[in-house]
Amino acid sequence: KNDGQNPSASFKDRGMASALSYINFLVQKGHTSDVLAICASTGDTSAAAALYASFLQPHVKSAVLLPHKKVTPQQLSQPLGSGAAVFEMPGVFDDCMKVVETLSENYNVALLNSKNAWRILGQESYSYEIAQAFEYDMENKVMVVPIGNAGNITAVISGFLKFYETGIIRSLPKILGVQSEHANPVYRYYLEPDAAKRKFIPVDVKPSVAQAAMIGNPVSMPRVIHLVDLYNTLSGRQNVFFIEVDEQSIMDWELLANRNGHIACTHGGESLAGLIVARKQKIVGQNDVAIVDSTAHSLKFSGFQEMYFKNSFPAEFEISPDPDLINTPVYVHPDDLTNVPAPGKPLKGEALDRFVQGVSSEIAKILSLKKRQNA
Repeated sequence: KNDGQNPSASFKDRGMASALSYINFLVQKGHTSDVLAICASTGDTSAAAALYASFLQPHVKSAVLLPHKKVTPQQLSQPLGSGAAVFEMPGVFDDCMKVVETLSENYNVALLNSKNAWRILGQESYSYEIAQAFEYDMENKVMVVPIGNAGNITAVISGFLKFYETGIIRSLPKILGVQSEHANPVYRYYLEPDAAKRKFIPVDVKPSVAQAAMIGNPVSMPRVIHLVDLYNTLSGRQNVFFIEVDEQSIMDWELLANRNGHIACTHGGESLAGLIVARKQKIVGQNDVAIVDSTAHSLKFSGFQEMYFKNSFPAEFEISPDPDLINTPVYVHPDDLTNVPAPGKPLKGEALDRFVQGVSSEIAKILSLKKRQNA
């Protein structure tokens, strides 16, 4: 499911539309005014928050905190373009989250991270749409969801629980939560099979192409623990699973997905890589239907694709490009062409004809095109 088709190009619009709508309601009813909406972000949250807040000016303004140089240029451009106050700070997302929590506890601001229930309610719409798409038949369905701050997987679980408890669906789909081995605190927690012995321990994250999921201490972990237990209980069996994948597989599967007509981001690649692991572990069966969550548009993380094609990943990413997946542009300039067009210096007449014919012949040769018999 390509959530990159949402207005700010990620799944965050679901929750942010809900949260900002409620803020707008409070403003319109006179319950509040001059709201500063604030969030920590790895990119997508800030883009969505700034977008919707900008629509509610002058009553609502937006401020976002980002880890310095841990957000792609495309993502950074979004809150800047929406007019938000953008702050970059040392550290990783977890450090930004501590700062916004401190601000929300001591100042009159509206916290827009997934810790806020307004956000989660909106993100439950993902589950409703999936159920509707399958005409409310969730038998043998598998939801594959990448995990960062863990708000989204709790929203997906909560959405299906609400439909199940009201009788709209008769069975609960299997849930697969996927994390990179570079940021895997939820996966590590559930490695212990005995629930009584489990202990949540935050992790120090390492660089990941699933950049929005580079979170070592997810704020929604208490909700994860509660909802996973409830979901498994109502299912009558273990029905929520957690998968770990490596960085190499994230990039490889993202590129393979997009070579087959998708617009998957690196987190979509993470989800797809997780599905492949789950198939090998027989968590997902041959007759199951998997719905893979690509949380954002591929263009938001195109820099990682460029690094893959140029084989320029720093060593800490642990990614070595597959030569079969590398794709680079070919510069076509036949050696026998002395005159070529340039901006402000177009070719004309015979020179233009020679240029067009020369370039056409070169491309046809590279692509092994067969010439028409009557040409």
